This record gives sequence, C-alpha cells and structure tokens, in this order.
Amino acid sequence: MKMEFKLSSKAFKNGELIPDLYSNTRLGKNISPPLNWENPPEGTKYFAIIVEDVDAPLVGIISHWVLYNIPPEKRELPEGIPQQESFSDGTIQGKNFFKRNAYLGPSPPFGTHRYYFKIFALDAKLKPDPKMTRKKLLKAMERHILGEARLMGLYSQKIAGNAKENNLVV
Repeated sequence: MKMEFKLSSKAFKNGELIPDLYSNTRLGKNISPPLNWENPPEGTKYFAIIVEDVDAPLVGIISHWVLYNIPPEKRELPEGIPQQESFSDGTIQGKNFFKRNAYLGPSPPFGTHRYYFKIFALDAKLKPDPKMTRKKLLKAMERHILGEARLMGLYSQKIAGNAKENNLVV
C-alpha cells in the first residue's frame, strides 16, 4: 500500500486555529511555524512550499510564504525561518504579498480566514530567482509536480484596525 504524502505541524493540526505566536498581530511574533512532511513521492528531487490566504475578498489569494529548491533529504522546517533570500542548503525564499523574502503571518482584517500550507514534491531543481512570487513559482513548477500535500489552519483577527494602525510588519 502506498503511503500518503503528508504535511503537518507541531504547532497546530489540520483545520484548527493557528496559534497567535505565528500571526502578524500584536498578539504574535510573525514567525513561521514548524513544518514536517513525510512519504514524498518516489523520484522527488526538491520540494517547494507556498502558504496562502484564500479568503481575501478584495485582492484574491494573498501569498504569505514562498520557498523552493528545498533539498530532498529535508523533512522539516524549524520554527522561525529568518528573513533572507537563500540558505546554505540551497533553499530559496521568494517574495510574499508585501514583496519580502520572508514568512508573513496571518493578520486578516476581519472574520476567520483559511491559510493553506502547501508542499510540492518536484522532479527537478528550479531556476534560482529571489524575486520569485507565488504566481511565478506555480508557473515554474507546472510540469514538475510529482505530488502535493496540504495543511490548513484558521486565523481570526482579535484586535481592531489594520496592520499599519497596530504597528505590525507590512
């Protein structure tokens, strides 16, 4: 029996609330949660990760994190990946919605939003581009995806106002 490609986090379970620590609010520290994955498809040469808010009514999907060229032997990302373009293992961090090479924690203006953490198993290394956006990455991966695993977390704004009014990272 083939094992399922799976993405998980020690910080929250699929369909549950993302802890405030990982949010971009006064209650959080805007740090990335720890992620673990297992049972990638045979032939996986690299991984890519996209985190997106699919419930932003005015702008569509908001990209919260873009990572790619993650080595095939890697099976986890620790909490708090730093804001930088590339890492010693070859992993590249692309641009989030605010055009920063960093994780962007949840900070919905109102209501509860769904945040999808997606990992893609790829059959090839992608051309390095520190200006890589979610849209560019999806295009670059088109013919190289061997499998995909998802983890969905929920987050609801607990303070009034927007990011700038609350001195949050933008």
